[in-house]
Amino acid sequence: MGKQQRGAHIVWDWNGTLLHDIDAVIGATNASFLEIGLEPITLERYRELYCVPVPLFYKRLMGRLPTEDEWLVMDAVFHKHYGTRVDACGLVEGAAELLALRQAEGRTQSLLSLAPHEHLVPLVRRHGIAERFVRIDGRTDASHAGKAERMVRHLGELAGVAAEQVVVIGDAVDDARAAAHVGARAVLYTGGSHSRASLEVAGVPVVDSLDEAVETAERLVA
Repeated sequence: MGKQQRGAHIVWDWNGTLLHDIDAVIGATNASFLEIGLEPITLERYRELYCVPVPLFYKRLMGRLPTEDEWLVMDAVFHKHYGTRVDACGLVEGAAELLALRQAEGRTQSLLSLAPHEHLVPLVRRHGIAERFVRIDGRTDASHAGKAERMVRHLGELAGVAAEQVVVIGDAVDDARAAAHVGARAVLYTGGSHSRASLEVAGVPVVDSLDEAVETAERLVA
């Protein structure tokens, strides 16, 4: 890339940003809560409380951090229920066209997700967009820490892309933290796991559509 780089390099988030899976997430969350004895949660309350690392989300619900054994059960039960729902999820409306247009314009983009890598890549391929990205990285370890150190590794694999060219587009405050950690910028999207109010605490632009997210990203690096 180097001198050929045009405009922003966008690092996309997957769940709740490109993949419209919030209904599947709420359904899986409540199914798992039923199994582990927690009260069901509404979408609005979920968006108020959800955070990364995810055990802190459970602390907000339970008043304490889950033990390691409890967390392993909670995580496994959630993913069991989410796995039965995710195949029915579509991309956010217009996302495929937006990714194709940026690629056709010679602009670059990559994908960094906390979803397990072995599940992420086949799903991205199934939606027909894998070729839009110069790199796709999912989680390859058991850690549920946020994206900051993963972002360091991700950008390290993107030859010729400087941090000041990078804009992270995601639906969580953790995406903004990861961007700041590497000296990049961020735009946060309201269609996923966080409410607008909880996103605005990050101090970065907050938008209601992916088109607006991309327009904002290009302005940030202009």
